[in-house]
Amino acid sequence: MNAIPLMPVEEYQRLQQRSAEDVKELWDLLDEVKDPEVPVLTIWDLGVLRDVVREDDGQIIVTITPTYSGCPAMDNITSDIKQALNDAGYNRVKVKTSLAPAWSSEWMSRDGRKKLREYGIAPPEDAELDEDGLTPDAHAQCPHCSSRNTRRVSEFGSTACKALFQCNDCNEPFDYFKKI
Repeated sequence: MNAIPLMPVEEYQRLQQRSAEDVKELWDLLDEVKDPEVPVLTIWDLGVLRDVVREDDGQIIVTITPTYSGCPAMDNITSDIKQALNDAGYNRVKVKTSLAPAWSSEWMSRDGRKKLREYGIAPPEDAELDEDGLTPDAHAQCPHCSSRNTRRVSEFGSTACKALFQCNDCNEPFDYFKKI
């Protein structure tokens, strides 16, 4: 029996949202906005870009959700969104920050997870539970050599949304993007 791979509901809804005819061009323009902390990711890939609405009066409202409340990258992301849309001729742009629902690593795109791994950061799914089933990031898969023989060096990596790991096989340190 062949299994049919299913797309998670959240991913399907996000793809439907961005393909609406009245805002598709805006979503496409915003694909140029990168995460300042992980520049291989767009804000779409990261799941930070939540909604784009074109009001009847021509105003564009963009909603973003930080990976963590207080994320220092949000000011840069807001400026970059406004700049990208202004450069394309959209001068009435409002960026809203929404904290609810809270950001989830499930919002990251499949392509974004692949880009993270290629960049040297272990994406959220590249972890397995320890023997007690208590620590979901006990053995993050090394993005350099794919080993699970790793150890967490620090709960926090280069940013609060990542933990610092080191591979015991290739000895390379790496960030692991936490599953939230």
